[in-house]
Amino acid sequence: MAAAARARRNAPPREDVLAAAMAMIAESGLEKLTMAGLGREVGMSSGHLLYYFHSKDELLLRTLEWSEGRLGAERARLLTRDAPARERLDAYVDLYVPDGHRDPHWTLWLEVWNRSQNAAAEAVARDRQAAIEGAWHRDLVALLAEGVSRGEFRPVDPDRFAARLRALLDGFSIHVAVGLRGTDREQVLGHVREFLAEALITAP
Repeated sequence: MAAAARARRNAPPREDVLAAAMAMIAESGLEKLTMAGLGREVGMSSGHLLYYFHSKDELLLRTLEWSEGRLGAERARLLTRDAPARERLDAYVDLYVPDGHRDPHWTLWLEVWNRSQNAAAEAVARDRQAAIEGAWHRDLVALLAEGVSRGEFRPVDPDRFAARLRALLDGFSIHVAVGLRGTDREQVLGHVREFLAEALITAP
């Protein structure tokens, strides 16, 4: 018992573990992320990792939440700038779309969602995933409403338009993340800019 207690006291902070997990995904892909390998990376046994996270599914969800927290802070910084709504919407889209094939955040996101299809997935885990989606949606709705009120955007229903725009972004982003031939990040951003110009932006 004393040895176990000492090991827990000497374990790295959980955020360091999550950062190491994301770094391993970025470097080697999700298939190389094992509890044993992550333990070696942070100087812990796989048993101690299981003590903290209980399962690999929980580790992956915690890592996704950690990554989303960082993206959320960056999103808040971009969206609260003193800039036209269209410029901030472009920044939102740029942050949303993966950097390229095997983007680590999107790779992790797709894996977590895939695992959540299991009938044994806990409702609380699904709620946590929905909370991540909800944060992106609320920020987009608020930005669209502001743009409409300022006359920069057409008088669309912000909630309905946000749902449709995010569905478009999700579809394109999956193509980029899995490396679908003929669909790269710049092409996707071009498609989205064209869609926004046609469907949302008012004439100068």
